[in-house]
Amino acid sequence: MTTARRRIALLFAMEAEAAPLIETLGLRQDQEFGDPRLPFLHYRGEFAESLELLLSVNGKDPRFGVDNIGTEPATLNAYLTLRGFRPELCISAGTAGGFIRCGGALGDVYVSDRPFCFHDRRIPIPGFDQYGIGSYPSASYAGMARALGLKEGGVSTGNSLDFTERCLAGMERSGASVKEMEAAAIAWVAWCLKIPFLALKSITDLVDGEHPTEDEFLRNLRTASRLLREKTVEVLRYLATSPPA
Repeated sequence: MTTARRRIALLFAMEAEAAPLIETLGLRQDQEFGDPRLPFLHYRGEFAESLELLLSVNGKDPRFGVDNIGTEPATLNAYLTLRGFRPELCISAGTAGGFIRCGGALGDVYVSDRPFCFHDRRIPIPGFDQYGIGSYPSASYAGMARALGLKEGGVSTGNSLDFTERCLAGMERSGASVKEMEAAAIAWVAWCLKIPFLALKSITDLVDGEHPTEDEFLRNLRTASRLLREKTVEVLRYLATSPPA
């Protein structure tokens, strides 16, 4: 009797973040999936004969020639991927900023352990204020985090690489240990479609450190992407041998 494979969706914003994992797993591009008018790239494969994988990357902006980062492409790619693939679990994988105050260090890999929030959607109107923050659920994988030596923390999303003091205050209120640009938007889509969701983020820069974010990010992107690949493979191995959370 053949056991059905579990479907896992992996969503990446940047090609540099995804490339090491695509190569390691030998994933094959699926040019039939999705909408050819859009820049998103989709790769398929299997892992340990028990997981069916679809890895989606936001691709390049055709006007500006840079990676499609931020919430708009993340939302659209997430909807197309999750609606078309219908995974049992969706993972937003990528790089991010960490916080010294939370014990973060360059190269750490975090798994989300609390609701995803936005830190730059400020709408000071009753009801809309909480809508702006979002607070969309993360699947719980505390046992996996302990087994694989992953740090746990909250993930906060905004559309700017830099930040304001009000952004920092919002991240502190939500208990964020990680600052990035896509996860809360994907979490909203997953919440709407009732698909379990978590984030796996490798730290390229320290938000409360002494070096400019953009300099640290560019200097550490390759190393952080390599460490992300290593931990993502470990996560997939864990999922392949463990029952669903």
